[in-house]
Amino acid sequence: MENGNKLLQPHYPEVLAPVGDYERLTYAVNYGADAVYLGGTAFGMRAASAKFDFDTMKKAVEYAHARDVKVYLTCNTLPLNSEVDQLADYLRNAQTAGVDAVIVADIGVLMEAKRVIPDMDIHISTQTGIVNYLTANELYKLGAKRVVLARELPLEEIKRIRDKTPPELEIETFVHGAMCMSFSGRCLLSNYMVGRDANRGECAQPCRWGYYLMEEKRPGQYFPIFEDEKGSYILNAKDMCMIEYIDKVIDAGVTSLKIEGRAKSFYYVAVVTNAYRQAVDLYKKDPKNFKLPAWIEEETRKVSHRQYSTGFYFGRPEEGQYYENGGYVRQWDVVAVVDKTEGDVLYCTQRNKFSVGEEVEIIRPFATLEDRPVTYQVTEITDELGNKRESANNAMMKFTMPAKGLNLPQGSIIRRAAE
Repeated sequence: MENGNKLLQPHYPEVLAPVGDYERLTYAVNYGADAVYLGGTAFGMRAASAKFDFDTMKKAVEYAHARDVKVYLTCNTLPLNSEVDQLADYLRNAQTAGVDAVIVADIGVLMEAKRVIPDMDIHISTQTGIVNYLTANELYKLGAKRVVLARELPLEEIKRIRDKTPPELEIETFVHGAMCMSFSGRCLLSNYMVGRDANRGECAQPCRWGYYLMEEKRPGQYFPIFEDEKGSYILNAKDMCMIEYIDKVIDAGVTSLKIEGRAKSFYYVAVVTNAYRQAVDLYKKDPKNFKLPAWIEEETRKVSHRQYSTGFYFGRPEEGQYYENGGYVRQWDVVAVVDKTEGDVLYCTQRNKFSVGEEVEIIRPFATLEDRPVTYQVTEITDELGNKRESANNAMMKFTMPAKGLNLPQGSIIRRAAE
């Protein structure tokens, strides 16, 4: 592929995972992320998952860097005048914590970062709404290392931006997770309806609610809204999943494949990160003959998710909304995590009730290509006191199970089909 009369070498993009707290960071790292993004206690777009004070951030960076994983910090709100005076110290503290880049949406924050932490890489957030190469090029001239493109762009437009920007400018696109019903997240519904500003990380997600009409002279009499026979969740966007088309996204020249979900569980982070890690590495192995195995696509359906679509990658989505309800599809539950293996014994911590006789699946931290989940029949559960139990039914209880031949590492996840 030519870009500015320069021939770009084949590239293999990073898998970028979301982390909402330290536990989720360890799962992202161990399940195959090349990089993670997280929020501090200010200036981030997910107030509910702003779990990283600077001490925790430093600890997280040390953990990630020891395993060759990069850490990006979200600073992508639009600061108010009352917050601007705090920004310089916040950026310096982020640099001291060792983060590899800051993600910004506001041009003032961008320029302040260039002044205060001039050696830090700067990524431009999807909140900026970048949809053309002119904007991408100007942001590059202002010092951006990377641009995170708007989620509303089709694949052909992403290719064009890549072709008309310097090869040194990195391009990041979302490939998985929730889609906002408003352009690049610029929504006022939450602020208007419940006083929680979506553009300051506090979205109440009113687009997921069910709506009715009420005629002004008939208060309390609700009339359902039907676009068709399916129902009235007219604003509810499907989740994005591009796992089956990851070769096309890579071929477009994308530098980083971003997974949405800083507010999601450690299980979601682990499973989805592992799926995209497997997909990218299979592409690396044989780009010309890439074919995604069915089990990898199935993994993305074994986490809690809304109905999937491919977003705007192949043009305006004709089936991009889901009208039946605003909830999730949840077909699998985590029942335990593995603390360690000693000989033929698994030491575990319970996360949901399960019983002797059940069949479960075990997914391991990423180690090798095509490392598929293992099916396991629960034959025995023993609590910390040595008592045999019919079930693990106490929250977070410690227990052991036979593990002959499994040799599972710490952080392996035990799950079961939901009842």
